[in-house]
Amino acid sequence: MSRVTIVLSSPAFADGGAIPARYSRDGADVPPPLRWSGIPAGTAELALVLVDPDAPRGTFVHWIVAGLDPTLDGIEDGAPTHKVEGMNSWGEIGYGGPQPPPDDPPHRYVFTLYALAEPSKLVRGARYVDFVDAIRGKELTEGRLVGLFAR
Repeated sequence: MSRVTIVLSSPAFADGGAIPARYSRDGADVPPPLRWSGIPAGTAELALVLVDPDAPRGTFVHWIVAGLDPTLDGIEDGAPTHKVEGMNSWGEIGYGGPQPPPDDPPHRYVFTLYALAEPSKLVRGARYVDFVDAIRGKELTEGRLVGLFAR
């Protein structure tokens, strides 16, 4: 099990705060900007996943990204460069923003960034189960950021 030592944040919202509508499926449906620090020496790759654990049918995957250069300290609006994106629960490759059922209480959207000791070898379109299998045992550390969104 990895220790949480990466500090993951966003200039668009505070940890535990509301995710702006721009980053939802009802908005521009682009990933929010992210910043991080605390990447340990020896990191071969960074990998990122965004899930909604409050979805009515269980965990809903919104974004899988692997192959991020460990020298990066963040990403801007939109997809990062030099990466591989997996399949989200919408059945699409890449980012799919929040869109909880109307009138649901705010859902939690959990961004988790992993520092990996070895490359994940994930391929474009990989599913969440592939992501979990690919990073298992390779995690040096991780960081989390939680945003809230309701419609």
